[in-house]
Amino acid sequence: MVKRLLLATALLAAGLAQAEEIAPRTSVIEADPVLAPSAGDDGFIDPLRSLKFNPGLNQREFERSTLTALNVYDPLESVNRRIYHFNYRFDQWVLLPTVQGYQYVTPRFVRTGVSNFFSNLGDVPNLFNSVLQLKGKRSAEITARLMFNTIIGVGGLWDPATKMGLPHQSEDFGQTLGFYGVPDGPYIVLPILGPSNLRDTTGVVVDYAGEQAVNFLNVAEASTDHPEIFFLRAVDKRYTTAFRYGQLNSPFEYEKVRYVYTQARKLQIAE
Repeated sequence: MVKRLLLATALLAAGLAQAEEIAPRTSVIEADPVLAPSAGDDGFIDPLRSLKFNPGLNQREFERSTLTALNVYDPLESVNRRIYHFNYRFDQWVLLPTVQGYQYVTPRFVRTGVSNFFSNLGDVPNLFNSVLQLKGKRSAEITARLMFNTIIGVGGLWDPATKMGLPHQSEDFGQTLGFYGVPDGPYIVLPILGPSNLRDTTGVVVDYAGEQAVNFLNVAEASTDHPEIFFLRAVDKRYTTAFRYGQLNSPFEYEKVRYVYTQARKLQIAE
């Protein structure tokens, strides 16, 4: 009997010792912030708490590869940056105050009518470039827009075509050249007009010449005798453009605008 009691006591003592050995290990695991991180005030666990940097990572090479990925062919960068700065100041001191005055003296329905009118004029080069790019469906839609907005919309002052399911679609000669494989060429910042490249600058000139030759609704000829029409169109263009210099709040705004413009043009050509 005594032997049995001694054996039971020995087993119990061994079990308690083993429990004491396991308990500290468990408490260490619970207290380890890496293995069991605590949640913050917002209820989320900070994933960067246990982040360790790889000592073999070359940060300079990483930054260099990132800049290479965002690189755009810009051999005239020093000149382009000066023009970009000029455009920034011209927009800040001239264009935007003019647009604010335009908004102050004209009611909204007048501004909408002016925007619709010039948008209708822009559908003429849109149609030509859609035909040149062999986009049959888009050409038919733009033709219908021109007919509805010119006839029903009283020369384009109203835009019934959009309500009929025919939204405005922009096509220009720069896109046409890109459609046929013409490379974009060096990046260019045009005075007042902003980001462009050699191919798209050529497209702007061709589109302008074509619009003057067509003289749709006699606007091109009338603008020669009444430059205020050209001025109003420029103000409306800035009024309908949402971009604002400095809105990116970044010291690398020039690089970002350059990259976004280049990629956007690629998407427009590919669509």
